[in-house]
Amino acid sequence: MKHKKHLFFYIFFDYLAAITAWALFFIYRKKYVETPFFGNPVEVRLDTTFFIGLLCIPLMWLILHFLSGYYRNIIRKSRLKELAQTFVISLTGTIILHFTVILNDITSNYTDYYRSFIVLFSLQFVLTYFPRLIHTTIIHHRMLAGPLAFQTLIIGTGNELTENIQYLQKNKYAGNRVIGIVPVTKSCDENALPVPVLGKISDLSRIITKHQIDEVILAFSPDLSRYIGEIMNKIIYLQVSVKAIPSLYPALLGRVKIQPLLDVPYLQINYELMPVWQVMVKTVFDYVSALTILVVTLPVSLVVSVIIKISSDGPVIYSHERIGRHGKPFTIYKFRTMVKNAEINGPALSSRNDPRITPVGRFLRKTRLDELPNFINVLKGDMSIVGPRPERKFFVDQIVKKDPDYIYLQKVKPGITSWGQVQYGYAENVDQMVERLQYDLNYIKNMSLYIDFKILILTLLTICRGRGM
Repeated sequence: MKHKKHLFFYIFFDYLAAITAWALFFIYRKKYVETPFFGNPVEVRLDTTFFIGLLCIPLMWLILHFLSGYYRNIIRKSRLKELAQTFVISLTGTIILHFTVILNDITSNYTDYYRSFIVLFSLQFVLTYFPRLIHTTIIHHRMLAGPLAFQTLIIGTGNELTENIQYLQKNKYAGNRVIGIVPVTKSCDENALPVPVLGKISDLSRIITKHQIDEVILAFSPDLSRYIGEIMNKIIYLQVSVKAIPSLYPALLGRVKIQPLLDVPYLQINYELMPVWQVMVKTVFDYVSALTILVVTLPVSLVVSVIIKISSDGPVIYSHERIGRHGKPFTIYKFRTMVKNAEINGPALSSRNDPRITPVGRFLRKTRLDELPNFINVLKGDMSIVGPRPERKFFVDQIVKKDPDYIYLQKVKPGITSWGQVQYGYAENVDQMVERLQYDLNYIKNMSLYIDFKILILTLLTICRGRGM
């Protein structure tokens, strides 16, 4: 809740800055651009053009800030990075407005265009940056004072553990409040520690949730690096920041980056699989595309619904629980393609010649029309258009036993279509699901908008050729 309050302030002052900048620029254009051209003072009238600009242009600025990822991770911000980010977005937005609005101005001299550009950029940058700087500084001081300090859990043993506890307790500038520790080995002397032991590695999920942990720090010697995999598997579903001491660098898997914390650098384990701006574009694309497709295909969905209803007994929409991002269950929607009570004897994967699939259902699967209701899940935020296909917990448990790396797919939202699906196809048993897993793991390691676009093209080709299940 406290984070949402600060997010509101950032958005509010950004919106206020955009309104003020555009209003002042509107006056500037009347006084210093149009007046010299006409030779007489031009009256500043708040006409329709002014109010349209006041409505649309601030929204454009908020969209640019959103796409830049500025409104993510609002508590721990770098003021230097904030300066650079504000400068770049102010410049980008001014260029957009220059070519869409300013070039239409009536001017007496071409230099008016340059002056208008500089004035608009300066107003937007100054009015946006300084409220941000003030608010970020306030947050920084409150973090050091305690109210916004990061609830921190240290996982470790030996000298590495005690040294990091002492460091974080002495250096309040780090912004961490050490709540407790989880020892890696049983040899840890609990009585000698200045903070309480909260449990074992096997209890990590419960500990982090119960104590509302914001940040986890790994502090143990490299010879105990075998525990890293177990630790990461326990906390991968939880939205916490994870850092590690530098000596663990060779043992860390995935993407990491050095993030200095005063004079002691920690390895920041980066959960972001795509650049922030690509994540934002992907999110916007998901919602816009899902809404558009649901509206455009509404007549098709109505026809399909009628055909399903009159061709076989059972509901039109088939829904059941699947596992989504961070291991959270959600209800997925599809057009029913099987006979009623097809899984009366328990969950079972379908095969190409599965007798449970109805004739209509077979056609729907080949054309992927059965997945049209999946776009409802996209609008609800449970799924993305491109991402690993979600599975039922019954099968997830079996896959994890054969290949624990499956849990890494749950870093992202599941998708309607995936790299594994277009390259491997439907899986008829758990072993095939494990084989297909390798394709989706490869997707996770190389996620980008380009890869998503390629998957969408391949999916369309699959639909056109009728090669669905």
